[in-house]
Amino acid sequence: MPEVRTVATHCPYCALQCGTRLTRERRGVSVRPTDFPVNRGGLCQKGWTAPALLDVADRLRHPLLRRDGELVPVSWETALDTIAARLHAIRAESGPDAVGVFGGGGLTNEKAYLLGKFARLALGTSQIDYNGRFCMSSAAAAGTAAFGLDRGLPFPVTDLGGADVVLLAGANPAETMPPLMQHLRSPELIVIDPRRTATAEQAALHLQPLPGTDLALALGLLHIAVTDGFSDTEFIRERTQGFDAAWQRAMPWWPERVERVTGVPVSEQRRAVRMLAEAGSAYVLTGRGAEQHSKGVDTVSGFINLALALGLPGRAGAGYGCLTGQGNGQGGREHGQKADQLPGYRVITDQAAREHVAEVWGVLPEVLPGPGRSAYELLDALGTTDGPRALLVFGSNPAVSAPRAEHVVSRLKSLDLLVVADFVPSETTELADVVLPVTQWAEEEGTMTNLEGRVLRRRRLQVPPGHARSDLEVLHGIATRLGEPGHRYPTTAREAFDELRRASAGGKADYSGISYQRLDAGEALHWPCPDGEHPGTPRLFLDGFAHADGRARFAAVEHRDAGDVPAEEFPLTATTGRVLAQYQSGAQTRRVAELNDAAPEVFVEVHPDTAARAGLAGGELARVSSSRGSTIAAVRLVPTMRTDTVFLPFHFPGDGRANLLTGDALDPRSRMPEFKVSAVRIEPHREVVAP
Repeated sequence: MPEVRTVATHCPYCALQCGTRLTRERRGVSVRPTDFPVNRGGLCQKGWTAPALLDVADRLRHPLLRRDGELVPVSWETALDTIAARLHAIRAESGPDAVGVFGGGGLTNEKAYLLGKFARLALGTSQIDYNGRFCMSSAAAAGTAAFGLDRGLPFPVTDLGGADVVLLAGANPAETMPPLMQHLRSPELIVIDPRRTATAEQAALHLQPLPGTDLALALGLLHIAVTDGFSDTEFIRERTQGFDAAWQRAMPWWPERVERVTGVPVSEQRRAVRMLAEAGSAYVLTGRGAEQHSKGVDTVSGFINLALALGLPGRAGAGYGCLTGQGNGQGGREHGQKADQLPGYRVITDQAAREHVAEVWGVLPEVLPGPGRSAYELLDALGTTDGPRALLVFGSNPAVSAPRAEHVVSRLKSLDLLVVADFVPSETTELADVVLPVTQWAEEEGTMTNLEGRVLRRRRLQVPPGHARSDLEVLHGIATRLGEPGHRYPTTAREAFDELRRASAGGKADYSGISYQRLDAGEALHWPCPDGEHPGTPRLFLDGFAHADGRARFAAVEHRDAGDVPAEEFPLTATTGRVLAQYQSGAQTRRVAELNDAAPEVFVEVHPDTAARAGLAGGELARVSSSRGSTIAAVRLVPTMRTDTVFLPFHFPGDGRANLLTGDALDPRSRMPEFKVSAVRIEPHREVVAP
């Protein structure tokens, strides 16, 4: 009988990183929530079923190599030798930037760190980015500009429970991170969302704008805050700069104009501002609904402007924050797997940053490449004349999750070499030349950083099945075959983290004072934590913002149309999002029976009047089409939907991919794709019968 073993760890899904206790017994692995601050003994449906991921029937257990069109099992030596030989040849023919790397926001800090180092040293390429570019990049850019520092929540989650009012702009935590809702029971909620979501159902006030008009609404709310006398003039004068320019942009957005553009009634606009302004404690929080636009940075900046005008950021019991999505969405964007960054949230073009990291890595600064392409631009360039000929994918499934998905699949197919490291098959592994089986959450050590900047320990419960290896071992194996010294690529998480600490020292995201020893002793450590005696920083900005003068910055932003505007051929607006039972591209959750039974297929939410005009009834299959492609989805009649808007979840494969509809309009600063707005038409799906 196997030994009973228990470890304290964290859920493998969202950025709450709920505390759990895993126990392995003869009958399998069981999970229990712990009294960790963010979940306080609660878990969502995904968390309760997470152990099912550990023994799914089609778990990747052996390296696979494509031979004669089929993926067949091979040894690790054969797989790694093949990868190295083909990378050698491609780099020799076309240079180091002919190889790209695509990472993920679910990778541990150690993996994200070593992946960035591997790309820039072992491959010598600038072509590295990650799927977090599709999630948090707009809020990161807006937060950095406003406050000098980006951390999802610059305060602990538990602070929200003491608020009087919380505004949620484009966030649906009742489905995407349900345990967060226990912290939102006491505050009155203002929810901004085109849909009447599960979160909006619990709100005191629901504002329902047309998708793509959130920035107009934010400008209008700022207009009301100023003209109705709710702005905190003392805070603006003493702790900010740039208000006058921001106000000049908001001045023309009087409430009646905002109503015409957004559809949100004037009375609801005024009520929202009054609720925030008259609260003793208030927070403004943004999510993907505000960010995933071709003007996502400006939209988030618009809501930050509102928070600043009301004097919320930088004081106890109030503030602005971003609800980070992926499990390590925060840590994943701090340590170098993003095209323009080095570890510690350093900017790759900053000479001092390059010198610091180069010294830690034992190379000259000029060896480090410059910034590369952003995530979608990297995928779009694959197989083109000046784009990568090879791509290594770690922890992502862009065949489903990327915008303009069919085009991205065609680019992946055009590659000379596609290598995918994952623990379950996915729509992207199906396209690969080499598939590498790697460990998952309960089979590995490491750290994650949750949405409040708290660094957490992931602990190993059991050994991985078959011949699966850790991503760190994979990177070491490829790097040494490319001629790199083995010591540069540690194979244990603790070694990698100790190096990460040194590389991050002095950076904005300074982990140098955080150690496994302190974390294992139970210390709650939020970055920045610059030395071993430092207690960490759970609340940022109380003594000043992270700009040199200590002041926050307003942003002068202006509303503009989305990249895809409804017209005669495509008269409706489609917006995408998530559902409770599925996660990201669904590669994991679609394999868990309980979750798949709860949400087995793609659907499209449509107002009954809109469906009737299209000749559709509830339960029928509809074809939803944009200028990029079509998705087939079952119709759900939802009376609370706007008549000009339809909604599809993006977790499903094949003809059910919502991202067959989405386009390639990008935010000019964050390079975030516009997932939330696609001009579409909807019609009955008619099967084509062969003659």
